[in-house]
Amino acid sequence: MADNKEGYSAAGSGVQRFGEDGFEVILVDEPVEGIRRITLNRPDKRNALNHALRGEVLHALQQGDMDERVKVQIIRGAGSCFSAGYDLGGGNEGMGYPFYTAGGDGQWPRHVTEGWMGIWDMAKPVIAQVHGYCLAGGSELATGCDLVYMADDAQMGYPAVRFGVPDMQFHPWLVGMRKGMEMLLTGDSLSGRECVERGWATDSFPLEELEDQVLDIAQRIAQLPTDIVQLNKRAVHRQMEAMGLRQGIRAGTELCTLGTHQPSFKEFLGKIEQKGLTGALQQRDEKFGDYRTARNQTDEEK
Repeated sequence: MADNKEGYSAAGSGVQRFGEDGFEVILVDEPVEGIRRITLNRPDKRNALNHALRGEVLHALQQGDMDERVKVQIIRGAGSCFSAGYDLGGGNEGMGYPFYTAGGDGQWPRHVTEGWMGIWDMAKPVIAQVHGYCLAGGSELATGCDLVYMADDAQMGYPAVRFGVPDMQFHPWLVGMRKGMEMLLTGDSLSGRECVERGWATDSFPLEELEDQVLDIAQRIAQLPTDIVQLNKRAVHRQMEAMGLRQGIRAGTELCTLGTHQPSFKEFLGKIEQKGLTGALQQRDEKFGDYRTARNQTDEEK
């Protein structure tokens, strides 16, 4: 969902710079030889994706993609969830976008889509290890990865459709037209098991088994020749692109932009001013009895 200059508090005029090793909101480790793991590390904010977090994730992935020792990369979240979405609670104050995207109307959806599709374009496989909530921008990050493994009870969805239009419109591609339509018309989420059934996730496991299972899959991939793995990753993506996925997602950013000009979107922004973000999201979800009304959450979620 757009949190650009027409929306919340993104400072999109500049480009945030990141040092080679100066990560502040991610952790990087190598649990097994050839496997690099990136942990989103804003657990107190449920790993809300502010500019710094997005930038550090992409920068670390690029480093791993260039490192000959790295065969496979994993992204996971610290704390209670993978990521509850883009940071809507002021966490971008004073920060520029982490990389340049052409300006003008629609800069935000183009920007985040370019970022997550940049994972798609990397040479080496990237695995999303999803537990807890994986919502809105968090689901975009996970979807940009090559393989998605979820806890059985994890929740992946896009509740922001209850006041606007998604940035990255992958739903009909990955869950089918009918279910994709239902998700975009209700904002309801799918469990890890349901995501596997629909094709959004690769597989799901009990939470206590998830990490070991992901490491096992990563090690299996790492045993193959890296040059061949790169070509086979590209082979799948090229077929999806031939069917129009990339063009469709790019076109969808224009619909997202159109959504920011609708009366209902502006009304929601007005509710944020009147009730605060927490109050506005409470009101958004209370008629459905999920997300924010299902448990106590923070302002950085949507």
